[in-house]
Amino acid sequence: MLDIKFIRENLDVVKMAATKKKSSIDLDRLIVVDDSRRSLVSQIEEERAKQNKVSEQIPITTDPVEKQRLIGEMQIVKAAIQQDEDKLKPVMEEWQSLMLQVPNVPDMSVPDGDSDEDNEEFKIWGDQTKFSFTAKDHVDLMQDHQMVDFERGSKVHGFRGYYLIGDGARLSWAIWNYANDFFQQKGFTPVLPPSIVRKANLYGTGHLPNEADDVYRTQDEDYLIGTSEVSVMGYRSDEILDKSEFPIKYLGFSPCYRREAGSHGKDTRGLIRVHEFYKLEQVMLCEASHEESVKWHEWLNRNTEEFIESLGIPYRTVVNCGGDLGQGQVKKYDIELWVPGEQKYREISSASYFHDFQTRRFNIRYRDEDGKIRYAHSLNCTAIPTPRILVSLMENFQQADESIVIPEPLRSYFGKDKIEK
Repeated sequence: MLDIKFIRENLDVVKMAATKKKSSIDLDRLIVVDDSRRSLVSQIEEERAKQNKVSEQIPITTDPVEKQRLIGEMQIVKAAIQQDEDKLKPVMEEWQSLMLQVPNVPDMSVPDGDSDEDNEEFKIWGDQTKFSFTAKDHVDLMQDHQMVDFERGSKVHGFRGYYLIGDGARLSWAIWNYANDFFQQKGFTPVLPPSIVRKANLYGTGHLPNEADDVYRTQDEDYLIGTSEVSVMGYRSDEILDKSEFPIKYLGFSPCYRREAGSHGKDTRGLIRVHEFYKLEQVMLCEASHEESVKWHEWLNRNTEEFIESLGIPYRTVVNCGGDLGQGQVKKYDIELWVPGEQKYREISSASYFHDFQTRRFNIRYRDEDGKIRYAHSLNCTAIPTPRILVSLMENFQQADESIVIPEPLRSYFGKDKIEK
């Protein structure tokens, strides 16, 4: 969330941000509503001050007539306060609704564009895998090796349901354990956070209100997370941190849930787009410095690139355009793995920084060296999601004899060098 003072003083900049992010927020309406809010709040404060002054005079007034007059005056002021508070309530509701829609200002280096089709490639690693035999996609490979069961998954879960079985389950555990060791060497504290959270946490990260159709909700109005970023950020909400703690690095691991409401008819085959999955997520808090945010953003993204490189999977990294940025993101990178069966790169990770957009909503602050209370900056980056990574892993490492070679770093966790029939 942006500070209303910043919005008012930099309205043209915020309007440019909304245009770049393809946001339909009516910022002129926000200013009109904020004027009403400020006027009513000021009026109520004046009336409360008058009420307090009269209340102080009543006990010390000895003249019965004067005392009665003061009591009558206080009742009039009290009624006026109630009337203004009634006026303020709908104004505040509209103001809060509009404030939650205001997008963060993207970095100057973010390219223009309408969708992920306009993201700009700036790095390619590894050669696109070529085969001297007729290659299979991950669905056929995993079914041939009895690693996945979509039929029973659909029977039990429904559309996009799946079971990982046998070596499919073992390979997922191997990836989780290797990733846990890999990222802890980077100084992360491991966290197993809640997967069911209160609504406020999704507003805090900016997933609500804009992604409401894609989030699972319980009958108690709680929500299932689509990333552990949500609950890990909530961990330090309403706290004042010690600056000496920075940078704070958490590695969250959790089941994740997405309805995929906006992807009807897309990626209906296989494990690219499923309703429930597991993900390791890098989450960071740092001091309120643009330079620090940029530095750690590059570092987080590079961590995942190094992890992918250690597995030997070809990838590319893109910088996301304005139309493909979330509401709170200042800048975002996507890492996309090569998928031979589709002859294209598919997203496996996103790295973003937010400045104080999220921490204002979560009320995460720290005391700087001058004793001033400031909002921290937040960042996050996917470490690795399963089962999606199995798509590229299966397809890139298949062999002519129909076996699948296991990348060297995973072998000690998996227990063998290859998967064979």
